[in-house]
Amino acid sequence: MRPGYHRGTVRGRFALLLPLALLAFGSAGAEGPSRTPGASATAWAIRISLPSGSVGTATVSSPPNGAPSAGAAFSYPSNGSVVSVGSTTASAVTAVTQNASATAESVVTSLSLFGGEVTADAVSGRASAGTGSSGAGGNANGSGVVNLRVGGQAVAPGISSVALGGWGELTIGSRAVDRSAPPGARGYRGTVIELEVRLGSDHGGLPASSEIRVGYAEAVVQTALRGAFTGTAHARETVPPGTGNPRAGDAPQLFPRQVQPAPRAPLKLHPKLATAPYVFPVYGASSYADTFGAARSDVTYHHGDDIFGQLGQPLVACVDGTVFSVGWNKVGGNRLWILDSQGNQFYYAHLSAFAAAATDGAHVKAGQVVGFMGDTGDAEGTPYHLHFEVHPVSLLYLGYDGAVDPTGYLDAWPHEQDLPFPVAVGWVPVVHGRPPGPEPGAILLGMNDISSADGLDPASLARSLAPLAPSALMQTLVPSVLTPTADLGRG
Repeated sequence: MRPGYHRGTVRGRFALLLPLALLAFGSAGAEGPSRTPGASATAWAIRISLPSGSVGTATVSSPPNGAPSAGAAFSYPSNGSVVSVGSTTASAVTAVTQNASATAESVVTSLSLFGGEVTADAVSGRASAGTGSSGAGGNANGSGVVNLRVGGQAVAPGISSVALGGWGELTIGSRAVDRSAPPGARGYRGTVIELEVRLGSDHGGLPASSEIRVGYAEAVVQTALRGAFTGTAHARETVPPGTGNPRAGDAPQLFPRQVQPAPRAPLKLHPKLATAPYVFPVYGASSYADTFGAARSDVTYHHGDDIFGQLGQPLVACVDGTVFSVGWNKVGGNRLWILDSQGNQFYYAHLSAFAAAATDGAHVKAGQVVGFMGDTGDAEGTPYHLHFEVHPVSLLYLGYDGAVDPTGYLDAWPHEQDLPFPVAVGWVPVVHGRPPGPEPGAILLGMNDISSADGLDPASLARSLAPLAPSALMQTLVPSVLTPTADLGRG
């Protein structure tokens, strides 16, 4: 590491928490908050704050549910001497029925600050929140940094602050949680800024007090007004004892990392999801058993079921919905989530590749191909399978442990009999330091005698796919790599 840079874990970060703004769920006035829940989500990838104003990438907010913001290279100034990135993505999704859910995510790839003084392969900020029968909550699962380097030296995991010579400070993984809500309601606001540089003196063309923030996401939910809630109506997470008083100018995202509560036991529940049609997430022959709650070495317990099949077997959307958090992490490998219109969330992990349509913010139909079966992440070397989880909207306030046993749903959902063709080209993320997975491609009928398949007749197609060996099922046609090139977080 170059002289003048210092790494160290900082426990004493401070915050001046702002009250949770009353979401506009109904008309203001004497009636107060509406008797229906509400949600909002906001994300942006890059923000540079200067004394004269701010510049950065587009802000995406929901509502309204607009298209995600996805950009190519971003530079500031035009020569990239202060900020240079390969690509940016921001998405925000909300759903409100009897309960509410909100998810916001921003992803930046190939980040370079001040001509390479601070670099990262990928930065991801993600906030998720939901309401349930007994409250509101959320998490920042999916946030993180890949290959962060300062002065050419790697920053070890767990480091929350790095001194940048005598001119600034880098803060890593800022989190803020505010649970303020009007009487009779419960609220949750989760805010993430994954990287933040604060200048204490002029540097690299920026004046002192300038700030560069990367990977912003905020998710806000509030329950409907009810008379059954008791206790403190305006519960707020405060600065832990011993951390001192908030400094003038501190912001909510500098709130110290939360101490994780003791893990909950697996939920033995099967809430009704919605009236929307659901389908089995794997096309073709497969097998599975109820392993929900089983012990696992790298997570507290198995949060879903494993559906076994063949390499490259098509994986389909189990419901009409919105795809989000598409990318890679060390546990789930290539993974994605789907959000249905009711706010329920479904998790797919260990994919060998994604379908071309599987990008953040994309809307998919039940039965549409979103990816291909594999063994990426912590499943490397195991039989090819899809790890599948169900997260009902009514339990999202429990965070990741709001997953329920998917076996009953899988037993009831029909298997798709008609796979739309062409599947077109797929893609795999490029993650620094990880061996590349199988190249993506369209699915071919791999029979020795292709004449046994009569066009695209569903029954004929099923017969053709059934006996395929793993090497024959997925044929590489047109390899392609799309952004985002990396994603991070909980498997």
